Order: sequence, then structure tokens, then C-alpha cells
Amino acid sequence: MDDHWVPVACTLPTADRPLRLAEFDQLFADHLRSADRVGPHTLDLVLTSESRATVTDLTARETECCSFFDFTITEAPGNQVRVRVSVPPAYAAVLDGLSERLPR
Repeated sequence: MDDHWVPVACTLPTADRPLRLAEFDQLFADHLRSADRVGPHTLDLVLTSESRATVTDLTARETECCSFFDFTITEAPGNQVRVRVSVPPAYAAVLDGLSERLPR
């Protein structure tokens, strides 16, 4: 699993990083409905309503180890979940790396 884009600022133990990436991959594979890179530092995701508990848990844990992430979870039309992922300019490459994990 290629995690070269994970920054030094991430405090998640190195051994746990592949597991966390796999959690994001599974979330995207199972629940992602759309993704829109609205700017160099912002990514909007729309996921199924069934993903709400997983999204809330996963983003909370990710914020604990990578405090530069800002995840905003709101309702989206059709009873779906919108997640806005924002990073400071210095971490745009991290958002690039996360975006590359999205299913095509």
C-alpha cells in the first residue's frame, strides 16, 4: 500500500497506517457516491446514509493523529452524507494522496 504522501506530522504509528488506509479504501468502495475536488485544499465527498456512523468514527480517529485535517459532516440531498475534507495549504499533497485513493 503506497503511503508516501502521509506526512511526518501524522502521529499514527507507522504499523497502523496500512490499516487506516484500508479503512478509508473500504469506506470509499462501499459508500462513496460522488467526489468533487472543489479547490486545491478542499475535497467534497457524498456517501450513503448507511455510512454515517463509520464516517463519524473514522474522521474523528483521523483528526486525532492528523490534526491538520478538517472534516465537516453534513446532510446531503437524498438522505446522504456530505463530508468536506479541508487541509491547510502546506498539506495539499496529503489531500492529493487521499484523492488518489478514490475509486475511479
